[in-house]
Amino acid sequence: MRSFRVELGTNSHEVHVGAGLIGELGRLAIRASLAPGKCVLVTDSNVGGRYAAAATEALRGAGFAPVLIEIAPGEASKSAATLGDLYDRMTSAEIDRSGTVFALGGGVVGDLAGFAAASYLRGIAVVQIPTTVVAQVDSALGGKTGINHPRAKNLIGAFHQPRLIVADVNTLSTLPDREFREGIAEVIKYGAIMDAAMLSDLERDLARILTRDPMVLEAMVARSLAHKASVVSADEREGGLRKILNFGHTIGHALEASAGYGAWLHGEAVAIGMVAAARLSERHAGLSADESSRLSTLISDAGLPTGLPRGAGNREFLNALKLDKKRAQGMVEFILLDRIGHALPIRLSFEQILAVFA
Repeated sequence: MRSFRVELGTNSHEVHVGAGLIGELGRLAIRASLAPGKCVLVTDSNVGGRYAAAATEALRGAGFAPVLIEIAPGEASKSAATLGDLYDRMTSAEIDRSGTVFALGGGVVGDLAGFAAASYLRGIAVVQIPTTVVAQVDSALGGKTGINHPRAKNLIGAFHQPRLIVADVNTLSTLPDREFREGIAEVIKYGAIMDAAMLSDLERDLARILTRDPMVLEAMVARSLAHKASVVSADEREGGLRKILNFGHTIGHALEASAGYGAWLHGEAVAIGMVAAARLSERHAGLSADESSRLSTLISDAGLPTGLPRGAGNREFLNALKLDKKRAQGMVEFILLDRIGHALPIRLSFEQILAVFA
């Protein structure tokens, strides 16, 4: 098990990465000073069938009394309707302010359950137990929670830091290939924006990653989360440095929203967004054509899409882009690269962004 602490003052918390950690969930929760007793375990029907029983047993063994809440899998569950159902179930379970929400699943479960925890009784504890690559290397850490609006991704939400993160890399062994590969996009992102050596290591180790070697996965997840933790610790609420984590996401989120949630997996959309951002970086930030091509090649070798889909720059895409949370006065603050391993924000007009789709 690899462990480290995310330093956020009163919101500081432990992160544990390793194999078989779901069986240690109750012990780790007690170690994090969470109160045993009534709690909820939120998962989706796919993940629940594999891991809810083990998580429930581990929690009960430490004195927790979990109520299992299953939601439908998929991005469509990050909705106001599902959130309302979650509130109803938590109320029926008589969860009080000492209760904890345990979020067992991928980014959808983590975002939805995290937002429920942030807003129920004005805020109760949440523990993130990510089971996908995207969630383990990225979305579980940082405190961003929320739901989608029909016109824009993650438009409604709150910052709510977890009390504990438990990433069991064994859960990655059961992911469908497409879902496993999409998560690699977020790993590539860290190398692109802040760690050129990591990008080289990914090029070297990609074959072992794709065969799901547990030792390589543990190192990959821990390294990614440590990078994100360093950024979040310096900028918890995205006032400055944390914006670099949006590399590839501005276009990615707009693609997800304009195509209808679920048409693109999040990591696939981010992969396309990173390729587009690399092209924009050549035009507006000085990234060399060779480095741009290198990034695109790694994304392609990971089995991720690189080509911008036909008609991607349509009216629906533009409307989604105009709802981006980073827009202001007809411009979007875009994260670009001046070199591999270093990102910077540059304000671009919608016309400049759409030019990359021409």
